[in-house]
Amino acid sequence: MKLTSIQHAADFGRVAVLMGGTAAEREISLSSGNAVYQALLNKQVDVSAVDVKSTVLETLAGSSFDRVVNMIHGRGGEDGVLQAVLETLEIPYTGSGVLASALSMDKLRTKLCWRGAGLSSPEWVLLQNEADIQRCIDTLDFPVIVKPALEGSSLGMSKAETREQLIKAWLEAAQYQCDVYAEAWVNGQEYTVGILNGEALPVIRLETPHIFYDYDAKYQANTTQYHCPAGLSQELETELAELALQACRVLGVTGWGRVDVFIDQQGQTQLIEVNTVPGMTDHSLVPMAAKQAGLSFDDLVWHILETSCK
Repeated sequence: MKLTSIQHAADFGRVAVLMGGTAAEREISLSSGNAVYQALLNKQVDVSAVDVKSTVLETLAGSSFDRVVNMIHGRGGEDGVLQAVLETLEIPYTGSGVLASALSMDKLRTKLCWRGAGLSSPEWVLLQNEADIQRCIDTLDFPVIVKPALEGSSLGMSKAETREQLIKAWLEAAQYQCDVYAEAWVNGQEYTVGILNGEALPVIRLETPHIFYDYDAKYQANTTQYHCPAGLSQELETELAELALQACRVLGVTGWGRVDVFIDQQGQTQLIEVNTVPGMTDHSLVPMAAKQAGLSFDDLVWHILETSCK
C-alpha cells in the first residue's frame, strides 16, 4: 500500500463519523460506525460519533466539523444524497462523490454502465408486471436470483427455481419500493476485492453453506468461510484486482469500496456489484483483506479518513 499522506492526527481537524441513518441497514451502519469511531480515538483523532436519526442537514445544524467519515450504509448514505448535502455544506467526506455513489447504489444502472464498457455481468430481466415473469423464464430459465435494485446487505434477495417461487420473490423484493430484477444464477466461486486509494487489496474467496451469501451469512453466521489468500494463481489474482479497479473506474468510484465478482464454471468473470460504503464490522470483508495486506484495523480506518483529503 502507498505510504500515508497525513502524518499527524491534528491535521484532520474535527472529524464526524456519521452512522445509523434511516434505511434498512441502520443497525449494521451503527456497528460499522462505532468500530470506526473507536479506531480513530485510538489514533488520537479529534472525532465525534454522530447518529443520524433524521436528515443530515438537521443532524449537522450548528456543528463545525472539518470533515466527515461516512459510515451510513444503504439509501440516504450510500446513494449520493448524503454526498450532495456535504458538498453543499462544503464539508469534505470519505469515499466516492455524488454520481459514483448514486450509480453504484443502483445495481441495475451499475450493470448497464458495465455492459456499455464491455465488462461482463450476469444477464438480467427487469420485473415490473406479470408479463415480465414469463419473459424472465423464457430469457433466463431457472434458477435465478431476484434482487431489489436499491438495497444492500442482500436485503430482499431470494433464489427462485420455479414460476411460483419467482412470483413470490418478486413480490417480496417489491416491498423495498424500488426496481426489482431477476439475474441469472451463477454457478461458480464467489470473490470480493477491496479497493483503497486506487489500489486493490488481496482477493477474498467466500464460502457459505447457505443458498447464497445472504444477510445472515454476512453478519451473523459462524459457518461462512473466508479465504485470504484466495487460493488463486498470481496471474488470476492480478486479473481480478485489475478487473475490480476497472469496474470502479467505469462508475467513477474513488477513495475506497468493495467489488463483488464470481468466476463461473466456464472460467468467465462475472461482476455483481460495487459497495461504496462497505461494512466495517467484525464480520466485514475489507478489514480482512487489509489485514492480509499488513494493515491493522486502525491503520485501515486512518487510510479511509485520508480519502476525505482530496
